[in-house]
Amino acid sequence: MEEQVSSARRIRQLAAERPDDLALRHIALDGGEPAFTWRELDRRSSQLAGALAERGLGFGEHLGLGLRNSPQFVLAVFAAWKLGAVPIPVRWDVPEWELGRLKEVIEPRVHLGGEDLAWIDSTERLDVPDLPDATSPQIHGICSSGSTGTPKVIVSDRPSVYVARMATPLAESWGPVPRPQTVLVLAPMYHANGLTTLYNLLGGDHLVVMEKFDAARVVDVIERHRITTFTATPTMLQRIADLPGVDGRDLSSIRWFTQGAAPMPPSLVHRWAGLVGAEKIHMVYGMTEGLGLTALRGDEWMEHQGSVGRGIRGTEVRILDADDKELPTGEIGEIYLRTPGSDTSSHYLGAAPKLHRTADGFQSAGDLGYLDGNGYLHLVDRRVDMIISGGANVFPAEVEAALIDHPKIADVVVIGLRDPEWGRRVHAVIEPADPAAPPTASEVISYAKSRLAPYKVPKTVELVDAIPRSEATKVNRGAMVAARDEAVPTANTGAAR
Repeated sequence: MEEQVSSARRIRQLAAERPDDLALRHIALDGGEPAFTWRELDRRSSQLAGALAERGLGFGEHLGLGLRNSPQFVLAVFAAWKLGAVPIPVRWDVPEWELGRLKEVIEPRVHLGGEDLAWIDSTERLDVPDLPDATSPQIHGICSSGSTGTPKVIVSDRPSVYVARMATPLAESWGPVPRPQTVLVLAPMYHANGLTTLYNLLGGDHLVVMEKFDAARVVDVIERHRITTFTATPTMLQRIADLPGVDGRDLSSIRWFTQGAAPMPPSLVHRWAGLVGAEKIHMVYGMTEGLGLTALRGDEWMEHQGSVGRGIRGTEVRILDADDKELPTGEIGEIYLRTPGSDTSSHYLGAAPKLHRTADGFQSAGDLGYLDGNGYLHLVDRRVDMIISGGANVFPAEVEAALIDHPKIADVVVIGLRDPEWGRRVHAVIEPADPAAPPTASEVISYAKSRLAPYKVPKTVELVDAIPRSEATKVNRGAMVAARDEAVPTANTGAAR
C-alpha cells in the first residue's frame, strides 16, 4: 500500500530535505516575480496558521479564500492544512450579494479577502508556533456556481493526506515524465484546475503561478522560466495561438500540457500540434465532482478526431438514456462515469441537488455525448446548454467550433434565445478579431451554412466588444440568455434570412 502522510507533514518534509530549493514563483500583475523556497513556505504558513488559530479557525472548520492567485493564497491553503481545517476558495470578484449567499452555504469560520493581504503579510513577524501534525477531514472545497441558481460548493471527501499518485503527471499514462516539473498555473486557483496544482507542489515540482492569465505574458514566462507543463482551456490556447509571431517563439521546454474544461475545436488541435507536436497535447474530460477521467494524447486524437478519449485510472464510461438504459454505439445520451475507490468521492454543501446515480454506482454531471466503435468518448455538450429550436436539438459547442475558425472572429458564444416561431432561436454572440473591421451578420451566417446543417445555423448574430468570460475563461450562459431575453434587439444584431 502506498505510504500516506498528512499534507502538513509533507510540507515539513520538503522544507527539511530541500530548504533552499525554489518551490513557488509568482508572476504578479505589477511585473514583479517574487520567489519562495520550501523553508520560507513552511515557516510562513506555520506563522499564518498560528494567527488563524487565534482568529478561531480550528480542526475541520472551513477557511474561505477570496484571494487572487498569489503567494498569500498558497500560504493560506497550507496554513489551513496545518490546522486540520478545510480551505474553500471563492471568486474574489463576486458581488457582495453573491459572496454573502456563498458564505451562508460554506459557513467559514474565517474568510480571507483582498482586504486581508496586508494582515497575512504581517504574520511573517510572528513567532513560529509548535503545531501538531494535523489531517483535514476534507482536503478542499470548490465553488462551482455562477451568478444565478443555487450555489454549488463541492467538497472532496478525501482527507488532506499526500500520496505520490496525487502528483503523478497524467502524461505518465503514455510514458515517463522527467521530474521535477516546472508547472505554469494559468487558471485561477478558485478553480479545480488551479487549486490542484498544489498537489504537484507537494510532489516536489516547481510552481510558476500567474496572478492573471495574459496570453502574451504566458509565452514570455514559458521562454524565461523554461516551463515544462501547464493546463489550459481551449479559449486560453486559442488566445496564445493567435498571438502575432508565436510560431517563432521558443516553446521547446514544454514536454506536455493538458487541455480541459470544454471540447477543443479540431482546428485548434492541429494548430497546437504544429506549435509543439501532437504527442505533447493531452485532452482530458472530467468534472470537479471527481467522478472519473477520460483522456487521450494528441497523436491518438488524430485517429479519433473529436474524441475526449477513453477512461483512464480505472474510469468506466456508459451512455444512458433518461431511463438509465444503455444506448448503442454512436447514439447521443447522458455520460455516466464510475471510478473505484474513495479518492474521487465528494459531496455538496447546502441545497444543491445531488447528481443522479444509477443502482450500480455510475454518476452523471449532465453532459451529453456518445461512444464510437472503439470505445472513445465524444463530448457533445451539457444538457442544460442544449438549444431546442423548432423541435431539433442544437448543441452550442458544435456551432461555436464551426464559427471560431472564421478569420474575423476572435471569440464566440452560442446561446438559445426565446423566439415566437422557433421556441428558441440559435443566437451567436461574436467578439471580432478586429473591432474596426467586424464580420457582418450575413458573413457569419453564410460561413455557418457552409459548415453546419441548416437547423444549426445561427438565426441572429450579435457583436460585442468582449465575451464576458471569467478568469477561468468560462461563460455564464444562463445570465447571457436572461439578459437578452429581457432586452430589445440592438442595431448590431442581424437576422438570418
